[in-house]
Amino acid sequence: MIKIVTDANSGVVNRHSNSQGASAMKTLPSTRREFFNRRFVYCVISQRAGGLSIGINMNPDQYCNFACVYCEIDRSAKRHVPPHVDLEVMARELQQTLDLVKSRSMRALGYQGVPDELLELKEVALSGDGEPTLSPDFSRIVERVVQLRAAELFPFFKIVLITNCSGLHLPDVQAGLAAFTARDEVWAKLDAGTQGYMDLVNRSGVNLEFVSNNILDLARRRPVIIQSLFTQVDGLGPAEEEVEQFARRLRQLKEAGAQIPLVQIYSAHRPSMDSCVAHLPLKILSSIARRVREVSGLKTEVF
Repeated sequence: MIKIVTDANSGVVNRHSNSQGASAMKTLPSTRREFFNRRFVYCVISQRAGGLSIGINMNPDQYCNFACVYCEIDRSAKRHVPPHVDLEVMARELQQTLDLVKSRSMRALGYQGVPDELLELKEVALSGDGEPTLSPDFSRIVERVVQLRAAELFPFFKIVLITNCSGLHLPDVQAGLAAFTARDEVWAKLDAGTQGYMDLVNRSGVNLEFVSNNILDLARRRPVIIQSLFTQVDGLGPAEEEVEQFARRLRQLKEAGAQIPLVQIYSAHRPSMDSCVAHLPLKILSSIARRVREVSGLKTEVF
């Protein structure tokens, strides 16, 4: 069972697993992506989703304009894989996976020790091995997923876009997001309050102000969940001043009209390709979330 602990004085919610759920989150295949011999569709038991997430790998070529220090994807060797998603194969794989969930057959794929509540489908995520908004097929993928959902062959599932926000302004992405319903979600990465810390953690040429403006533009039109990963780099977590700047940036977004129903504070749960990275203790994550709540007034959850 997922245990939720609330600090009544701070408004901070800590999510962590208890009993069976705790072991499920720590074992294979719960916290890693499992493709089960599929090309584009994978499964993971997600802490932030609170259960089973079916993912669509929007970037089979692993293309990403961020090189986050905590990323688990090995990009040391260039993959000679086309950037396009085969829509027919993807749709067939998604339908097959949804069939398995509907028929309660997921345990046959190696989830024997996972509690029933964690095998309930929580979302279909547009994510994968790169930045999904940079996929040349973004709107077409969204269209196929929406069509499959509209056929009502399965219980309703929400679609979640997990993005570093650098491509939210692109016309094809805007067209795809227009097909989202009010029940679908966008999870927007924001790991820093300053450009210097973003350069350290995300290792990208993308400007922090550009990312913030993309978040603001979308969040003025629909709610956006902020997902923020904090980690140790060479033994050091974020400085107090960095946390303060991060909280102030969120407050500025809120005051400018951004609809932010939730800020997810978490650390690296999967093994990183960079050995300098280590998981931040729950106590530190909780203190970051508490400061965000105090400064911005936004609801926070710690994972």
